Amino acid sequence: MAETITIAAERRDRAGKGAARAARRAGMIPAVIYGDKQAAVMINVDRLTMNKLLKDPAFTTHPLQLEYDGTAELTLTRDVQYDPVTDAPIHFDFLRVTETTTINTEVPVHFINEERSPGLKLGGVLNVVRYEIEVVCLANSIPDQITVDLTGRELNESIHISDVTLPEGVRPAITDRDFTVATIVAPSGLKSEAGAEGEGG
Repeated sequence: MAETITIAAERRDRAGKGAARAARRAGMIPAVIYGDKQAAVMINVDRLTMNKLLKDPAFTTHPLQLEYDGTAELTLTRDVQYDPVTDAPIHFDFLRVTETTTINTEVPVHFINEERSPGLKLGGVLNVVRYEIEVVCLANSIPDQITVDLTGRELNESIHISDVTLPEGVRPAITDRDFTVATIVAPSGLKSEAGAEGEGG
């Protein structure tokens, strides 16, 4: 389960480009908290703190507790706007959530036990079809990653979502098909050898 991160914020009374520029000059990044049938709240968050958090690939799956004016709001990051020239973050959208909020979110896939895959030992290549899987779960129970065990996987074998053990309370957002997460494909050398044998026969 993703750890909740607490972030100190400050309330922002004014909207508009002027207020946003002033916030950025002060080392802050403008943001908005919305959702849960409540009024949107404009805030500023510390630029250095957010830049550090953005380095984590699983940043958007971490619940963030934003604290301002004696108020604490549990949120998830739903959008980050970047400067087109510098690629620096210039605005965040945070979605309010509660312990009962169910959301769709993408979670990174992590593969383990490659050394226990006969197909990979023979020189096969892991062809990742989905680096992230969209799942449905409670907002406070988002997994950091989805683990796919490669133990026993052979050449030319496909790994489908039904082969993956998801954490309790987590289900795939796609339910109408057993989609492929990864395949183990033969290396080009083996493919060409097989092709040559077929032509010779």
